[in-house]
Amino acid sequence: CRQALRSASGPEVDFARAEREHQLYVGVLRGKLGLQVLELPADESLPDCVFVEDAAVVCEETALLTRPGAPSRRKEVEAMKRVLETLNLNIVEMVDENATLDGGDVLFTGREFFVGLSRRTNQRGAEILADTFKDYAVSTVPVQDSLHLKSFCSMAGPNLIAIGSSEAAQKALKTMQQMSDHRYDKLTVPDDAAANCIYLNIPSKGHVLLHRAPEEYPESAKVFEKLKDHMLIPIANTELEKVDGALTCCSVLINKSSVL
Repeated sequence: CRQALRSASGPEVDFARAEREHQLYVGVLRGKLGLQVLELPADESLPDCVFVEDAAVVCEETALLTRPGAPSRRKEVEAMKRVLETLNLNIVEMVDENATLDGGDVLFTGREFFVGLSRRTNQRGAEILADTFKDYAVSTVPVQDSLHLKSFCSMAGPNLIAIGSSEAAQKALKTMQQMSDHRYDKLTVPDDAAANCIYLNIPSKGHVLLHRAPEEYPESAKVFEKLKDHMLIPIANTELEKVDGALTCCSVLINKSSVL
């Protein structure tokens, strides 16, 4: 974990604790929610490979393999390609060397895509995503002061955008609202990092939301607790956050009913 990329220096990652937190995360998806989980093998040569979200964008039956903005992360895509091929998805590879795209910059609302233009994702990457998912509108959103678009926002329900309170987050939300023909509800939380949560609609469980634990972000947790229609599951992410990791970073959600 000392080799993992990080936007700011800070305390060292406690590896044992990071491992426990990640096992709990996987355990919630597999055990509590009954999802089928495919775990990719760890690769000691790729320190950021736990953040699988950045390597692929999956929507319906199509998977776009990205070209991560950090050159040290490009090889992560190979492992992602191998596992997605086993799912019989329509795989599109981003081969243009002028393009960069991290999945952490891609917010799919169920209706359209917003793509953050950040240090890791450029206009050409956004254009290739738009070419890949032609059935959906794709709008770009400038990202300032954060690694990714989803560093301060995510979907918290079918029509609900969770958004942080910082000036940069609110400015990005305003851009998204201006770009879209649709009116989304918003859930504003005090902490940008806590605005990254995982929403799932599971037939047997209904609306499920994995959000940051109250011991990490107590004021934001209180906001999530107002979502009375959701099954709320707090998840700690203290260690991976030190290297810019968020809850959505550690999984790629694929809506397939077939048995793996």
